[in-house]
Amino acid sequence: MKYGYRRPLINDEDSKLQLNDVPIIETYTERHPYMKKRNELDDLVMKLTKGDRLYVQNFVVLADSLTHFQDLLRVFERDQVTVTFIEENIENTDILSLKLIEVLELMTDLQTRIKSHQSTFGVREAQKQGKIIGRPKKSDDNLNRAFYMYDSKKYTLQQIKDETGISKSTLYRYLDQFKQ
Repeated sequence: MKYGYRRPLINDEDSKLQLNDVPIIETYTERHPYMKKRNELDDLVMKLTKGDRLYVQNFVVLADSLTHFQDLLRVFERDQVTVTFIEENIENTDILSLKLIEVLELMTDLQTRIKSHQSTFGVREAQKQGKIIGRPKKSDDNLNRAFYMYDSKKYTLQQIKDETGISKSTLYRYLDQFKQ
């Protein structure tokens, strides 16, 4: 039997760009992009049997870490399930025939894409909860004091930093913003 598995990705949050033009009998789709509670994946893995084929858009859709990827591949191998990764144009049965350098390239790419996926959705979730992302802004009083000291030409950049806590690069960045 041919199954498909989808989940939200960075550029495909509704999972509609995945598995197009693939002849699938049944598709399992996660409603969220996070690592925990991947119920659809769990249900699918339990349903797969010998000779089944699973189609996923790419490695990141399937796995949340290299360890998770490895564990899933072991289960698929044991159950004799073939997994086709569409974007990578590879099947789990082909991975053993690759050169070591090719395997390392695939795993490095997977790790990079997983981290990007997790951090992007993590930031979005934090923003939804009203959390402030990034460095805190410097206070206006401190900035005005640093601008005054800089414009007076009486202070070195080190003295401005010691007095206000604003570094040279931060001061120049704010100066550039105000000039524009």
